[in-house]
Amino acid sequence: MADDFTHHQPSDDGYQHGFAPCAVHDDRLAGIDPAFVFDFQAYDEVDDTRQRWSTWLSVEPLCRGPEPRPDWVVTSQAAVDTELGILKTGKEADVFLLERGEPGGPSVVMAAKRYRGEDHRSFHRSTAYTEGRRTRRSRDTRALASKSAYGRSLAAGQWAWAEWEALKRLWTLGLPVPYPVQIDGTEILMEFVTADGDGAPRLAQTRPERDLLESYFEQLRDAMSELARHGLVHGDLSPYNILAAGERLVIIDLPQTVDLVGNPQAMDFLLRDCANVCSWFRARGLEVDEHELYGELLAHAF
Repeated sequence: MADDFTHHQPSDDGYQHGFAPCAVHDDRLAGIDPAFVFDFQAYDEVDDTRQRWSTWLSVEPLCRGPEPRPDWVVTSQAAVDTELGILKTGKEADVFLLERGEPGGPSVVMAAKRYRGEDHRSFHRSTAYTEGRRTRRSRDTRALASKSAYGRSLAAGQWAWAEWEALKRLWTLGLPVPYPVQIDGTEILMEFVTADGDGAPRLAQTRPERDLLESYFEQLRDAMSELARHGLVHGDLSPYNILAAGERLVIIDLPQTVDLVGNPQAMDFLLRDCANVCSWFRARGLEVDEHELYGELLAHAF
């Protein structure tokens, strides 16, 4: 995986390796082990180490999600952000759950993806993904190449910004991605995708019936075709970065999205995406071929 999150089959304790159980303050996320539940207290002032004032108004307008915004986005200046716990850990970024809302008023739970700063470790084959991308300042280019502390911090910001831009663009195009709420430095707040009141599982964790399996594949074919029509490749598509939200699929983990024309390795990434997707569906009895899908996508692109 290009984002270097650890993805394996569930272990004996039922959790994915590389994932941590979610800590929450109430029962709004069903199925969470009560041992990980926080005691939540009403607040008049933000003095809890797990709370902060909402950062919505502190970021620039371009760092807020595209309009029209979903009704659930909380934009009140009086809102407070409350840390609920960690959802997923990875080598490059961690994903937390964060609740935003006014005391006694409406609130929403979001996913907060935080790229690491000075301890940031380079993405696997990261230079292959960044070919065609440019930095504005020569100093930044040198820092990235030298992997200095400043360079590592800069890299974290670049990957966060790349994912933010991809989320905004794909959401605007109508593709099935989480709604991007805002970006603040190396933290991206986005829609927390759910299924039956709990966090949506990854496609790799599901065992859909035949009809749903066929529907899932058609959804992915349509999404990949739309990406290709706009000259884009996910670059690391697999059942581990696709969420199954009931009958709907949602594509996640987008920092490595590449330009189909501008990146010299984009064609290889596209074929690999096709192979990853088709091999999973084929293993579950669906007759699909990655080369046929690849040909269809190229036809859409050119």
